[in-house]
Amino acid sequence: MTDQNPAPDRPDDHTGADLGDAAPGRSFAEVQAAERLILRRAMRDTLVLVLSLLVLGGVVGALLVGSAGVWGAVLGAAVAAFFCGTTIWSMQRTVGAPPAQMAAFVMGAWLAKIVVLLVVLVLLRGADFYDPYVFGAVLLVGVVGSALLDYRAVARGRMPYVQP
Repeated sequence: MTDQNPAPDRPDDHTGADLGDAAPGRSFAEVQAAERLILRRAMRDTLVLVLSLLVLGGVVGALLVGSAGVWGAVLGAAVAAFFCGTTIWSMQRTVGAPPAQMAAFVMGAWLAKIVVLLVVLVLLRGADFYDPYVFGAVLLVGVVGSALLDYRAVARGRMPYVQP
């Protein structure tokens, strides 16, 4: 007869329901709350970064290239916000989900944003209303900056990452 309800501390039980065991004295709900707090902080920091890039990139773009520089900054900030926000959003939607489900959702979101990025780049190819250098600079700083902010949110978060 097989065990229909395995104990949560079995090594082959990877349902995600045993995350509460990762920190003695912390319930599963407390661990999920800590995950949500880290992801909210990452999203907030990313939005501040993108808005800062929009303003700073718009000013610098206007000074260097004129209105085409402003449009380059607007488009770069918009694509950076979509690209970076999608990752955080997909992680927020899968807090507490089994690892396989979380991985499938995050990978699906990654594939979708790559498709959207390629479509945007194809649509913008040859357009002369924006400056591609300002667009690229704002997009690059946004994506790299967001990755660093995500790292900072996780590093400063009060989330156990080892299981005794």
